[in-house]
Amino acid sequence: MEQTLVILKPSAIERNLIGEVIGRIEKRGLIICGIKMIQLDEAILREHYAHLADKPFFPLIVASMVASPVIVMCLKGIDAVKVFREMTGATNGRKAAPGTLRGDLCVSGQMNIVHASDSVENAKIELARFFKPEEIFDYTPAYFNFLYAEDEL
Repeated sequence: MEQTLVILKPSAIERNLIGEVIGRIEKRGLIICGIKMIQLDEAILREHYAHLADKPFFPLIVASMVASPVIVMCLKGIDAVKVFREMTGATNGRKAAPGTLRGDLCVSGQMNIVHASDSVENAKIELARFFKPEEIFDYTPAYFNFLYAEDEL
């Protein structure tokens, strides 16, 4: 099963959207196998957003991401990266489709409530950045047999 990183950004935390986002994750059938609240700093953001660190808008990213603690999660499931990216919607909430997290819950490109890994390879790198191995649990929930058909596993 794939794993992916999700960050509930300060815009989700401050707007009390934690339960809404986690509820949608659980209803969709993705398994939360790691979760914690942390405070980000510029050093980890420079590493995490290295591809944007030289952009003129990078200070805005840092300011928005350190405004409050964030919640980082490890999700797992078949095609977890793709499934959660589709749930997330377009980066800019004004352009995100209704029914997606951003399409329903935000109207900004910067204050867009969640970060989602964009590939299986990046998910592995990102998960290692935010979690120690012992903070991610490999367990099978009791309802697992009701998530997938036998031929999908």
